[in-house]
Amino acid sequence: MKDQRIEKYAELLVNYCVAVKPKDKVIIHGNILAEPLLSALYKYVLKVGAYPLLDISLLNKDELFFKNASEKQISYIHETEKHIVENYDVDIFIESSQNTKNLTNINPSKIALQAKARKSIRKTFMHRVAKEEMRWVYAIFPTNALAQDAAMSLSDYEDFVYNACLPDLNNPIAYWQELQVRQQKIVDWFVGKKKIHVIAKDTDLKMSIDGRTFSNCDGRENMPDGEVFTGPIENSVEGHIKFSFPGIYKGNEVEGVQLWFEQGKVVKATADKNETFLNEMINSDEGAQYVGEFAIATNENITKFTKSILFDEKIGGTIHIALGAGYPETGSKNESGIHWDLICDTRNQSEIWVDDELIFKDGEFVIEF
Repeated sequence: MKDQRIEKYAELLVNYCVAVKPKDKVIIHGNILAEPLLSALYKYVLKVGAYPLLDISLLNKDELFFKNASEKQISYIHETEKHIVENYDVDIFIESSQNTKNLTNINPSKIALQAKARKSIRKTFMHRVAKEEMRWVYAIFPTNALAQDAAMSLSDYEDFVYNACLPDLNNPIAYWQELQVRQQKIVDWFVGKKKIHVIAKDTDLKMSIDGRTFSNCDGRENMPDGEVFTGPIENSVEGHIKFSFPGIYKGNEVEGVQLWFEQGKVVKATADKNETFLNEMINSDEGAQYVGEFAIATNENITKFTKSILFDEKIGGTIHIALGAGYPETGSKNESGIHWDLICDTRNQSEIWVDDELIFKDGEFVIEF
């Protein structure tokens, strides 16, 4: 029997997250494991009167590609993909992995080469999004592989995903609208602020946000959502930070990541596991050595680390920074082929100071919003 939550989920993604309009050109990415959700998305996009295009991939596409492609093939960007990024109105990406570890034995230099080659297409995508010429959303369809990563049964993981995305099953859009109002108060408070100082276990990090804008993440681009973020001044990040959870990129887990910054640039990077991969990604291009995003997570419904960045970066009371490309709408000028979110747990023995005022302590805001 079809899970009725899938229909609610698809309707939320189409009508709220990307707000599809008549005549919109819509690309929907996914694989066959997500067929129930992809079918529902396709139906709702058609109902709106838009023009959906399905991009259904092989389950082992990425593994086949990196094991068999030459350097020229890895660096090649198809004209069709360029056309979609440059011209389409909506991009919906559904993650539904069969094996989240299928790239762990791939030479990291190949992944770094692809990231470098895709820098220009990422730049186009981000600038069109910033100018509101393209709307996008990234979401998950529960699979056994994702459930295993989260140390859950499939049925428990389905409950976890749908409860996070549909807290009010009867009126899912209203929940996210209310979150938007609450978070906007935080975003407004940050207007005109100049500097941030994060203190936590093995962490003492400072950065300038002078002239930069905070964004309100209310489910429009990620589902689920719940964070406020900005792009710090590129050469301003100073100090060191230790990340509490493994950093995961292209299925590669890097544990115990520590970074040291001088004048915005990573000058030292260590890890307890997969340190070589960490440094390959940091050195994939110049922008990967700088911070493109600083964020405070606000989703109190997400408390458990599941090895899915879509959920993990929203864990209420944590912060994260992203190495690489920043979002132009925040004022960030950092460009890169990567955008790698790394999470620091600030729910214990931690503080965030803004312009010498304590605003966040042990995972909670200490001023009222």
